[in-house]
Amino acid sequence: MLSEIDLDVGNDALYKGDRLTDAGSASWETILRDACRTGNDATLADALGVPGGTNLCATEPNPRSPTGEPKAVPFTAAVTMAEGEFNRFYIRALCVRAIDDGADLEIYRARPSARPDPQSEARIGQTLDAAALLADLRTNVGVATALGLPPHPNSGLSVRLKAPAPIH
Repeated sequence: MLSEIDLDVGNDALYKGDRLTDAGSASWETILRDACRTGNDATLADALGVPGGTNLCATEPNPRSPTGEPKAVPFTAAVTMAEGEFNRFYIRALCVRAIDDGADLEIYRARPSARPDPQSEARIGQTLDAAALLADLRTNVGVATALGLPPHPNSGLSVRLKAPAPIH
């Protein structure tokens, strides 16, 4: 995961989203690396904190407001960003491993969903080419990917190494 972060940093392509404060933007790389090195998506969300804190803005533009009034950043913003970005770097690292091992990847539900999206559910069990997925995720940093994985930060989908077929 860290080498994939290095790649984005080296290409000046590390996704920071638009909800980070100036301080949050300045510390994003460090807290992301710390979570990848010794934590997980939950520790990353904890480090981001709450909207209106050091790292996350309290408000954001509201495109639906006729007067241009901003809206409050959702209280789930840290979790959404942390889960989404941690998962993207996890998938990228797993792609590198799968390529090295000559393995395929399969989509699975990594986090339960109270109301799973039918389109996401239909993808579970699909096999993906690791090289194609890695190229897609490296090219489409912080935006929807061409292959649609992860579909969105709240989908709960990720990938795992596909188990080899049993030999009879």
